[in-house]
Amino acid sequence: MRQVQLAGFALAVGGFGIGTGEFGIMGLLPDVAGDIGVSIPLAGHVISAYALGVVVGAPVIAVLAARLPRRMLLLGLMIAFAAGNFASALASDYGWLVVLRFLTGLPHGAYFGVASLVAADMVQPNQRARAIGRVLLGLTVATLLGVPLATSLGQMLGWRAAFAAVAAIGGLAILLIRRFVPAVSGDADASPLRELGALRRLQVWLTLGIGAIGSGGMFAVYSYITPMLVDVDGIRESMVPLVLFAFGTGMIIGNVVGSRLADRALLPTIGGVLIWNAIVLGLLVFTAGHAWLAVINVLLIGTGFAHVPALQTRLMDVAADAQTLAAALNHSAFNVANALGAWVGGVTIAEGYGWTSTGWVGALFALGGVGVFAMSLLSDGTVRRDAPKGVL
Repeated sequence: MRQVQLAGFALAVGGFGIGTGEFGIMGLLPDVAGDIGVSIPLAGHVISAYALGVVVGAPVIAVLAARLPRRMLLLGLMIAFAAGNFASALASDYGWLVVLRFLTGLPHGAYFGVASLVAADMVQPNQRARAIGRVLLGLTVATLLGVPLATSLGQMLGWRAAFAAVAAIGGLAILLIRRFVPAVSGDADASPLRELGALRRLQVWLTLGIGAIGSGGMFAVYSYITPMLVDVDGIRESMVPLVLFAFGTGMIIGNVVGSRLADRALLPTIGGVLIWNAIVLGLLVFTAGHAWLAVINVLLIGTGFAHVPALQTRLMDVAADAQTLAAALNHSAFNVANALGAWVGGVTIAEGYGWTSTGWVGALFALGGVGVFAMSLLSDGTVRRDAPKGVL
């Protein structure tokens, strides 16, 4: 049991570094835009570039590296992530920053996918979602502690210092994984063709669609949370890290509660969280302009993360023997949502609909996720409780 806990902690530290690097730039978007001489919506493309890197890197790495020993693969992915963040801190202009953020995103999805498989294999089948939730806890704690700290550091020393700090966290994760994660062998029977076989399964695509569309609303709001809070709610920029702290608290609550509910009733958890997201995202249009109500609303939006461990478990169920690719693709879908949300949110703002229009965008994304979920249920034939691996 102690070995499981230490391994989970090491994997979560890696997730903490990745989460801080992914979300930290959102709180520093005005600083990045001002320093490299572009508008805030254009600077938002840096976020989209990282997300695109995740989308591309997750399936490619998963397919090509499925047979590698999993600890070795995790170490290689974390080394690439740390190096990418260090290089981002040295980016000379907007073009290089976009390219480097794309490259830094490449190992993201594969890391979480492989880490989830390692964690799930160390527990009983009816505890898989909670094991995955413990890995994702690093990502959610990043939004609670890592992102506000990185935002504060970036505001004091410049956004480049924040990326350098993320690279240092990656270095720590490398040491911990090397020390505490057992040397788990890869799948000797895995092959690129077998892994790609997951893409022939309709339920895999529909589950990915739920994440890609249903999660977009959170990113449409969160990508532009700093200017919205400052310009609409009148919150001082120095107080923004505290609001990000509230968002992180919501994500942790959602991750813990969502993973427990998913182990009990997987499909109802996914559907229920999507509806919840539509409600709390839509409320932002009405709470914006009232500082404390907006902060509470931001916390509630954070709880929408509850569907992420559930979708990860669902993908492992429907992918049968293509586990590595399926596990990694969940994070590709999550970052398709990141790219779509940041882009559509930026378009509505640039068209003059205001910062609060991201709330309506977010609600529509969540409702779109409900629609894809309904298609998944209809094509699956019935609503069932969590089934053994490979059954659905």
